[in-house]
Amino acid sequence: MEIWLYYHEKMHDAVAKTPSARSAPAPVAPAALAPLARMPKEGIDPLVMGRRIRFFRLQKGLKLEELAAVAGRAASGISAIENGLRSPTLAQIGAIASALGVSPRVLFDPNPPTERDALEIEWERVQRDPSYGARGLPKVKVSRTTAPEVLTALVGLARELYRVREERVATPEEARRANAALRQEMRQQDDYFPELEDAANELLELAGHEPGEPMNQADLATLTAKLGFELRFVGDLPQTTRSVLDTKRRRLYLPRQAEAVTGDHRSTVLQALASHVLGHGEPEDYKAFLRQRVEANYLAGAVLMPESAAVLTLGSAKARRGLSIEEFRDAFTVSYEMAAHRFVNLSTRHLGIRVHFAKVHSSGVIHKSYENDGSLFPTDPLGAIEGQFMCRYWAARTVFEAVAARDRYAQYTDTLRGTYWATAHLKQTRDGVFSVSVGCRLEDAKWFAGADTRIRMRSDCPDPSCCATPPADLAEEWAGWAWPAARPHSSVLAAMPTGAFPGVDLTDVYEFLERQQP
Repeated sequence: MEIWLYYHEKMHDAVAKTPSARSAPAPVAPAALAPLARMPKEGIDPLVMGRRIRFFRLQKGLKLEELAAVAGRAASGISAIENGLRSPTLAQIGAIASALGVSPRVLFDPNPPTERDALEIEWERVQRDPSYGARGLPKVKVSRTTAPEVLTALVGLARELYRVREERVATPEEARRANAALRQEMRQQDDYFPELEDAANELLELAGHEPGEPMNQADLATLTAKLGFELRFVGDLPQTTRSVLDTKRRRLYLPRQAEAVTGDHRSTVLQALASHVLGHGEPEDYKAFLRQRVEANYLAGAVLMPESAAVLTLGSAKARRGLSIEEFRDAFTVSYEMAAHRFVNLSTRHLGIRVHFAKVHSSGVIHKSYENDGSLFPTDPLGAIEGQFMCRYWAARTVFEAVAARDRYAQYTDTLRGTYWATAHLKQTRDGVFSVSVGCRLEDAKWFAGADTRIRMRSDCPDPSCCATPPADLAEEWAGWAWPAARPHSSVLAAMPTGAFPGVDLTDVYEFLERQQP
């Protein structure tokens, strides 16, 4: 009866838990990098149970034949069970447990008895995987006399090959999932990173920056030099890059037009230096790549708009009910988008205002977004917002039709979750026109310049009748007569670019570095 009860408990646990929630010793690398080492979904692993039987048999000093005789089974049958080639019946488990002098629960334990056993089990699973045989690789038998470092090397290599094959190629679905997970993490901490604020303060101190003043080009040159780098502008920077940091010769290369056209390359330089300062290594997957990019952008913004000075500026503006992204931008001579991002970083933590942010292409497609104020943005089945269409009646879309769109634009939007206020600004880029908008719930609008706007819209999204489907009169006139040719991006059906730095041609980068003078 004890066996039956425990068996049903284990089956219930297996249904309730995901494979990633199960633990198993993994001395070489995290189990997440070795899916072949996970327990079978049914929750009873013949390999692990077999190793546990062998462990207690050897501990008791029994030979196979002796255990078989006591358990009333053939020695060959016990051997097959110990090697995970056969699943024992409940009756056999009971007989074996009794012969070993242990409870059946001990044999059902899902953890290998030792780290050595865990490695041997994993290596066995690697060789049983169809992809191993498909490569024409020979079977390598591991015995108790196999040196630990040999076994560790075999398992480590198998894990690395699996990681390269499965995790470094991010499909669009995986990329969206990683993006959604990162945005959820940012929302949980209100898009505020204390450790990055501390890192920014250390850089400002290193540069000898005057507190309360915007970082100028001289401060940036000082910081770059103190970090041990030389800034160089070149005309042949690889097309897939914005900058190249050469840590061998300690140089930072930027495109020559960055110096000639705007003269303001502070953000690009700081983003490049941020990865070095934060100790970013080669990203092991797309999620790590996204995180590194977010951290680099955050640190650059925190240096250009120091927390203490930014909070002082914003607090003063809130006190006079005049919060404005435009004025915040001008106070630190940065771009509107950076000012909007920085406002979002600080608004909840220091001003007590929950907000939403969106960067939307003129086509209506959401390029970037964030919210912790309950805004109802459209999502795909994976929870990703980027790539979805913003509702036509939000400020992020209506701003494109506004007469004074390049100045301050604001509106209220009544939604299924309440009323929101937002301000939006247009940005011209080489990829087209984008709107950058920041908003909040109705009760917090009073703190912003533009709260007196008379523009008010109604959004019923995600109800399809709001704006996802054409109006009835237009549909009646044109349904069945129009056949538009879509203009999808070439990446819609493709996997995300592979490599350590997605989207970057490393051959071009290395050739570029070879061309530079010693």
